[in-house]
Formats: sequence, C-alpha cells, structure tokens
Amino acid sequence: MGEDYYIFSNGRIKRKENTICFEDSEENRRSIPIEQVERIHLFGEIDLNTKLLNYIAQYGVMLNFYNYYGFYSGTFYPKKKNVAGLLVVKQSQHYINHEKRMYLAKSFIDSAVYHILRNLRNYKDKVGDIIDQIEIEKENMYKANEIDELMGCEGRIRRSYYSAFDKILNNSFDFTKREKRPPTDPVNALISFGNSLMYTTALGEMYQTQLDPTVSYLHEPSTKRFSLILDLTEIFKPLIVDPLIFYMINNNMLKLEDFQIDDGICFLNETGKKKFIKEYENKMSTTIKHRSLNRKVSYRTFIKLECYKLIKYFIEDEVYKPLKAWW
Repeated sequence: MGEDYYIFSNGRIKRKENTICFEDSEENRRSIPIEQVERIHLFGEIDLNTKLLNYIAQYGVMLNFYNYYGFYSGTFYPKKKNVAGLLVVKQSQHYINHEKRMYLAKSFIDSAVYHILRNLRNYKDKVGDIIDQIEIEKENMYKANEIDELMGCEGRIRRSYYSAFDKILNNSFDFTKREKRPPTDPVNALISFGNSLMYTTALGEMYQTQLDPTVSYLHEPSTKRFSLILDLTEIFKPLIVDPLIFYMINNNMLKLEDFQIDDGICFLNETGKKKFIKEYENKMSTTIKHRSLNRKVSYRTFIKLECYKLIKYFIEDEVYKPLKAWW
C-alpha cells in the first residue's frame, strides 16, 4: 500500500528521470519515490507541468490541492483503471429506485449517528441531555420517507452534536456553533481541516475500486463534486476526525498559537497542520482485529472495505450493512 506525501513549502514539483522531485524556493531538492506514494498533498504554492501529470497518472498517483488556509480545493484524479460499466448502471438504478436510495441514505446516517453517540457517551456526565435529544431525533430519522426529511433530521442531530463540543473541549478552546464558510475560530478550523483530510482519504480509497464517486444517495449528485465521497465520509468523520480533535485539544497537543486569523478566517498555521496530520496518519494506520476477516485491519482499510460492501450490495451479492465500530 502506497503512502501519503505532504508538501507545505512553496516550490516546484517535476519529473526527474524515473521518479519525481520537489524543489523549494531556496532550490533545496528532495526526491519523492513514485512507486511508494499513492497521494501527494500540496499545501504550498506549487508549480508543475503536464509532463509531471502524465507521468504520475501512469502510477495512479493523485494530487490533492489545498488553498492558502489549508482547506481542500481539488484533486488531480488520474484516469481510472478499475472501471465497470455494469456497476455504474447498478449504482444508477439504486439512485433512481426511491426505496433503495432511501435504504442507503438511512444506512449512512445510521452509522454516523451511531458513532456520534459513541463519542458522546465517553462524556456522558457532561452531555447526557444532548444524548437524549439525539436519541429522539434518531427515531424520527428512521421514520423519514423522503431525502429532504432525512437531511433535516441529520442537520438537527449535527446541531445537537456540535452543541456538546463546548462541554467536551478544554484548554480555552471555546465553541459556539458550526461555521464552515468560513471558519472563524480554532475549533471550526480544525473540523474543516480534518474533514478535508477525510474527504481526500476516502476519495483515494474509492479510486482504487470500481465505484463511480459521482453517483450518490444521501447527498444529491452534482456536476461539481464527488458526492458519493460525501455519503461515505458521514460514517468516518465522527469515527476518526472528531475523536482526534477531542484528544489533541484536551491533551494540550494543539494550542491556540497553532492557529492564525486572516481577514476573519481562522486556520491552522504550518506547525498546527503538521501536528494534526501526524496524529491523523497515526490514527489511519492503527489496526483493529476484524471480526469477519479474522485479521488486523487499519482504519484506512476500513474505508476501502466499506466501498467493497457497497459494490456487493449493488450487484445483489450481499445486503449492505454500514460500519458500526465494535471496539
């Protein structure tokens, strides 16, 4: 399995003989082993050319671009090698069929809520009333008959969930409400940054399967985004990103000086990004004994396994049951 490679400096990335090389603004060079990398994350201002893109496409390497604030901008997505027209047809049929679409949409939210409640129960003495609110809304979710109703339930659950953050977090990290565009405080900046990393991770894992990332069920398919990735990350954001935020803040691993504010937008500075990415990668490589496979599986692999479960469901080989962490 290839690795993720992160570049924070400004400079140029180019092909050099049979590998690729990054040269920073001070002409310091370092090689990037093309055969050992699956995704390259570019946080600095980077120059590149089509010669590089054509070369890395041969290896299926994805380039993920982030803006000045460290938030996801887009991906160079090489032409897929694993394609299956029949699977795309099956995916589309499950979107068109209202009952099947609702089943999948509810499955994603059901798993998300399970992991949300799992997080909150670790702080039950502080957020017991919020847990009760979410339990009630969860029952409404099961009764929903339309996607709009389901999204409304999901939105209310999220608002309740985020209202618990201020009670959970310590060390002067205050949190009032979720703000995405733009984040104006450190906790919102962390959530947005972590969710960006989760999006690119899920995109990278799905790229290796035959799934079409544009055909989705909970989120409406769009011409400008990989909406099935948004569906999939509903499961993994509360399982991976949110506990990591709680852990790093409450253990004083991230401090207010790891953030900065420009024009009212709050974001992690380079030091803060590196701290979070280090712990994120540690989390993604952590292994759990899989109950069915009877072997240890990393958090990253769980994402790919979820993709394969969807494929089996689409081809009517196995009913889809979303991941619910048992450990």
